[in-house]
Amino acid sequence: MSNQKKPDEMTVIREEVHSLIKIVRDLEQAFPGRHFTLDGHLLGSIGEVLAVYYYGIELYTASTEKHDGCVDGKEVQIKITQRDTVLLSDEPEYLIVLYLNSNGTVFEVYNGPGKEVWESGGKPDKRHYKHLRVNRLMELDSAVIDEDRIPQIKGIRKMQKEFKNKK
Repeated sequence: MSNQKKPDEMTVIREEVHSLIKIVRDLEQAFPGRHFTLDGHLLGSIGEVLAVYYYGIELYTASTEKHDGCVDGKEVQIKITQRDTVLLSDEPEYLIVLYLNSNGTVFEVYNGPGKEVWESGGKPDKRHYKHLRVNRLMELDSAVIDEDRIPQIKGIRKMQKEFKNKK
């Protein structure tokens, strides 16, 4: 038997949150102008900087309405999720949806015009968001022709159902 004392839960939480805050600070230093705060910006900002890497998108100022950036004169909304749903509040000109697997791998769910996605989103909820399922976005993506996509500058794999995080 070990005589080592097991840390209490609050000590573990405090240490892990401290690690997260350090990661946020490091990310904000590496990507000036992006907010990686733990209150909801973290995953969105990760998605935005991944879109810069994979597609060469030039980002707008953080929290710009409707579009996150542009490339080749096309305005782009960027979404990333680890779940089954993405929320949209406006119809974007172009939309890129990424999926972050629990092992850290990123996949492209949707890349194309926003109109079809917006129209397929159904009725907005009480906060005016349309809820779009990852499986539906994958279906819509399969109908997008190459000329209507934002070209990749680095390769990213297409999302497959089997890559989804387990609940």
